Amino acid sequence: METFREHEGSAASLPYVNVDTDQIIPKQFLKRVERTGFGQFLFFNWRYLDDDSENPEFPLNRPHMKGASILLSNHNFGCGSSREHAAWALKDYGFKVIIAPSFGDIFYNNSIKNGLLPVRLPEETVQAWMEKGKDDPLELKVHLEAQTVEDENGMIHPFEIDPYWKNMLVYGLDEIGVTLQYEDYIRKYENAT
Repeated sequence: METFREHEGSAASLPYVNVDTDQIIPKQFLKRVERTGFGQFLFFNWRYLDDDSENPEFPLNRPHMKGASILLSNHNFGCGSSREHAAWALKDYGFKVIIAPSFGDIFYNNSIKNGLLPVRLPEETVQAWMEKGKDDPLELKVHLEAQTVEDENGMIHPFEIDPYWKNMLVYGLDEIGVTLQYEDYIRKYENAT
């Protein structure tokens, strides 16, 4: 996994509540076993019309939101089933940070385990950014070590993250990598038994 200390990028606004994992990556695309290749199917039922052309009404299809690496959304983002593919699709599409007032618990954990940073911020802050970014580009700076998000006006917004999850992201460790940090202790224990 890549290390994550800070990220600066443009933000895309998805002003929907209760975005579930079936909307993030619909079930018909879950046949793959690799973690890559899912980005093209992200929000498929919303992004595309029946003739497979882009839906001009879908926020992420607006020209100034294409290529965004930070996603802003509403309450309960990532609710629904526990499919890890949702985090894979978001990351494969190019998102590095998801900012919302709240997340589905399993999605939150799956995101961190896959190097995608979910940030909980107050609803008023997220709503203000989504409103600003609706028609114009919006740039944000995320500092994981300082646990802050800085907006274009230089306003600093702190966020909380469990130290265990923060450590995993800062050092680019998955759960196996965390375990391997104790390899010497494991070997000593195995040799002693």
